[in-house]
Amino acid sequence: MICFCHKKLRYEEASVCHVVHRCVRDLPLLGLDETTGKDYSYRREWIRQRLEKLASVFAVDILAYAILPNRFHVVLRNRPDLVSAWSDKEAALRWMQIFQGKRSQEPFASPSKTDVQALANDSEKLAAVRSRLSDLSWFVKTVAEPIARMANLEEKLTGPFWEGGFKAQRLLDEVGLLSCCMHIDLNPIRVGMAKSIQESEFTSGFDRLKASQGKMIESAAVTMQWITQKEMADPGKKGEKRTGPKVPRDAWLAPLTINPRKTGPVQSKTVYRASDKGFLSMTLDEYLELLEYTARQGRSDERVKSKSAKESQASLPVNAILARFGIAEGMWCELVWNFKKYYGRSRGVGSPKNMSEDATLRNHSFYHGQRSSKSFFTQ
Repeated sequence: MICFCHKKLRYEEASVCHVVHRCVRDLPLLGLDETTGKDYSYRREWIRQRLEKLASVFAVDILAYAILPNRFHVVLRNRPDLVSAWSDKEAALRWMQIFQGKRSQEPFASPSKTDVQALANDSEKLAAVRSRLSDLSWFVKTVAEPIARMANLEEKLTGPFWEGGFKAQRLLDEVGLLSCCMHIDLNPIRVGMAKSIQESEFTSGFDRLKASQGKMIESAAVTMQWITQKEMADPGKKGEKRTGPKVPRDAWLAPLTINPRKTGPVQSKTVYRASDKGFLSMTLDEYLELLEYTARQGRSDERVKSKSAKESQASLPVNAILARFGIAEGMWCELVWNFKKYYGRSRGVGSPKNMSEDATLRNHSFYHGQRSSKSFFTQ
């Protein structure tokens, strides 16, 4: 995949991106290392909680994610429109929940009221803060750096934990977004870590499925509050760890379904995510049905080994969903399971028409996969 530098992922330009960040030398530093016998799988929960925490602070929607032994995938949508709607105090408070300056050694402390007021009154610094709160590069950096420090501290090592830079590609339309989200949710099955969605932990598909069944988790979202001078004088308050409330397992993820009646920024009514704005023209039940169907079909080589043609036929509801998105019958599984083959080197993913238009807009002759993906679409 193409690696965009910080300048190409502009904070002021709203976009949806598929981001991949790999461990150095592709080592399984987030799973079982068969060479040494060490199991680092617990670090995947570190990343999930970090994503959940930052989802409550940044103006960035998390649409999908998957954490694998050697990398993590995440689909992000930056929201500069949300930042514009925040007051100076709110923007300052959000920033200082993560970057507390001298109080950074107290990981569970809230920022002081004095510090928040000082930042809110500094127009130059606040302008930089506002830009960073909707910057995807800053978001990924803020996810990755603490994980690297924790892992190095744990093993008493120094040096890089992640590859030099994360990789990203723009998702240009709903077809590109849907196929990418499905590809991400199916990654554990694709690499042999799971046999079904029910076993695919540390993916957005698993979280949405469990949430639909009523499963709850302890929230890792930050508490949007500051502490007073009196509270700062209390040693017990400085580093007090707060236990989060029980929330649906997918409460921190962006809602899946687009609600046409909700327009504008649609700021979240809860503290668990940036907004309540959906991203696909389908219901959660339809998404899960399509995800389950795609998981059962497996890769192209597995479909060839299928015992009967009936097993590989899509149900009428699935065919209706694919037709609505303009995807050619019988081509969906090829698109999802071989997403990297067709789009791995592309700067943008979507229908051939949208890929061509975006390439022209950004002064490129074409995008990789633009021609080879034509067979997936009905028009």
